[in-house]
Amino acid sequence: MASRLRLRQLRLLISLDELGSIHKAAEAMSITQPGATKALNEIESTLGAVLFERTSKGLQANDLGRCVVRYARLIGNDLAHLREEMLGILQGHGGRLAVGTIMGAVPILVEGLARLRESQPDLSVAVVEDTSDRLLTLLDQGRLDVVICRTSVSPRPAAYDSRVKHQEQLVLVANPAHPLAGSDSLELAQVADSRWVVFPVNMPMRLTLEREFREAGLGFPQYPIETSSTFTTLSMLLQDPGLLAVMPWDVAKVALDHGMLVRLPLQLKSRSEPYEVVTRRGVELSVPAQVLVEILMR
Repeated sequence: MASRLRLRQLRLLISLDELGSIHKAAEAMSITQPGATKALNEIESTLGAVLFERTSKGLQANDLGRCVVRYARLIGNDLAHLREEMLGILQGHGGRLAVGTIMGAVPILVEGLARLRESQPDLSVAVVEDTSDRLLTLLDQGRLDVVICRTSVSPRPAAYDSRVKHQEQLVLVANPAHPLAGSDSLELAQVADSRWVVFPVNMPMRLTLEREFREAGLGFPQYPIETSSTFTTLSMLLQDPGLLAVMPWDVAKVALDHGMLVRLPLQLKSRSEPYEVVTRRGVELSVPAQVLVEILMR
C-alpha cells in the first residue's frame, strides 16, 4: 500500500472530501476530471474498498473514506511540519517543537516555553493538553517531542526516559457563591453528598480523590461530571455555584487570584503521584526539545 499510494492521490482525497465533487476537486488540483476519476479509482483499487458514495449532495466519504481522509490530512500536516523544521535547521534558527501536558503542569510548561522562546523567538510550538495515557500515545506515534505527564498509566513505562519533576498540591475549589465559601474549617464528610466535577475513571487525580474518600470511610460522590479539561471544569464551576472540584494548586491559583473561584478549607490527606518530563527512550531529541527539557528540570 505504501509503495502504491502517492502524495498527489492523498491530496485528491482531501479535496474530494472538502468540495464533494470530482469536477471541483479536479479544478482545485489543476487536473482533468477524467484524470481525477482515474486517480480515485486507482486509490480505491489499491485499498480494496469504495471510499466515497454518490448522494444528492454530491460525493460523500463513507466510514472507510473518512478514516483514509483523516490519515491523508495527518500526512499532509506532517510534511508541512517537516518543511518548517528543515527551514529552521538550514537557516540556523527556529524549527518546530510539539509538546504535551496534563492539566496540573500547564503553568510550568507555559513558563518553560516563555524562557525557551526568549532564546529561540522563531521557534514554532504546538501544545496539546490531555490525559497522561493519550499524551503517551501521541509521544509513541512521534507526534509529540516532549510530554509532561505520568508514565505509570502506561503498560510499558520502560519505553520512556522520564525525569520526576513535581508533586502536585491538590486543593478543593468552588464558585465564590458556594454555600460553604467563607467557612473556617471543613471536613470531607460535609461535602461528600455535594455535586462534583472529577477526572475520568482510572486517571491519577481521580484515583487520588477516590483514595481520600475511601480512607475517610465515605462512599465516592454519585453522579459526578467527568472531564479532564481545565476549561470545562472552570466553566462548570462558574455556571453552577453548587459544584465542587479538586484541582492542582498551580492551576487553581490563576482562577483564585482573579476571584473566579474560592479555595475551601479542606485539608486533603492524600498526595497525588508526581508528574514527569517524558521523552521516548532511544530517540535523539532536536535542539529545541533538549533545551526545553533542561529548562523544565531546573
